[in-house]
Amino acid sequence: MRTLVVTNDFPPRQGGIQTFVAALLARRPPGSLVVLTSRSPGWQAHDAQLPYPVVRRPTGMLLPTPATARAAADLARRHGCDTALFGAAAPLGLIAPALRAAGVRRLVGITHGHETGWVALPGARQVVRRIAAGLDVLTCISDYTRDRLEPALGDRTRLAQLSPGVDVDLFTPRADGAAVRRQHRLGGGPVVVCVSRLVPRKGQDVLVAAWPRVLARHPGARLLLVGGGPLEGALRRAVAARGLAGSVVLTGPVPPARLPEHYAAGEVFAMPCRTRRGGLDVEGLGMVYLEAAACGRPVVAGTSGGAPETVREGVTGTVVGDPRSPGAVADAVCALLDDPARARAMGAAGRAWVEQRWSWTTIAADLDRLLTG
Repeated sequence: MRTLVVTNDFPPRQGGIQTFVAALLARRPPGSLVVLTSRSPGWQAHDAQLPYPVVRRPTGMLLPTPATARAAADLARRHGCDTALFGAAAPLGLIAPALRAAGVRRLVGITHGHETGWVALPGARQVVRRIAAGLDVLTCISDYTRDRLEPALGDRTRLAQLSPGVDVDLFTPRADGAAVRRQHRLGGGPVVVCVSRLVPRKGQDVLVAAWPRVLARHPGARLLLVGGGPLEGALRRAVAARGLAGSVVLTGPVPPARLPEHYAAGEVFAMPCRTRRGGLDVEGLGMVYLEAAACGRPVVAGTSGGAPETVREGVTGTVVGDPRSPGAVADAVCALLDDPARARAMGAAGRAWVEQRWSWTTIAADLDRLLTG
């Protein structure tokens, strides 16, 4: 079986979808793949290291144009591809009929969460329905996203869960956060860490608003906000206005390879994500919770979208019922800081759960079943 992968989201371009697609392909037999994608800076050196062929269209954005459809169909014929995988089903899944005509017998499209917003809008919903009708399987990253997609698409194709996975060899309790603690002068007290893009949905603003309440119970605590994004300026101003500069640290963007040590710098991971814009801005799943759990840290999550699915309530962490409430967030964080032994037990349980349910080995086996039918 040879699979043609059609995707605009592919390294060296960075992002969550790119990481997801690359990790899936890394676990496929190298001789079974050929990739059609767009160009991004550094693509020549990147592709030279891969064990499978990558064909780059001369564009920075791969769209479902007739030229793309012809290129994909030609690749499918030349390489004898009998299956196809769309790294993001919308919109490239629109070329599925051309691949079917080229002899591809099975087509699978991946969704990542934003499609739940598409199906809420009449025009976009019709596009996604058309895409779904051309596929044998459309995947969902969580029960939440499936529940949102199924009413609109369930009569067009089969829906199946394919979640992102965690590299349990990279994200591990053996990760050492000592250098990060020294770099940011976090001291010897407890550290609460949040790793995520700085945008309103993620809830870093509520963490900052909650932090004086945490300090009232744990004066030596530090809050480490890891990542960059459009909310960074507002967060820095809020930290200064509240007089928290000595206990809240914003690191800015961090290279992916250094994320495990940043998770490891904290005793507790917290990201009280919340749904915004009438459900259009929502957390599809929340891989940071699973990465933190893989590092042996208990997690405090919000209620947005699929985020609660990454937590076994009271076992690996807790979901804050009102993630907009600084008081509720502070109480959840303090409950773990108050009882370090319980927090460590939750972290150990989280690690075991990620190994069993969320490792890339498990996810790769799920994809294999979807492609073989």
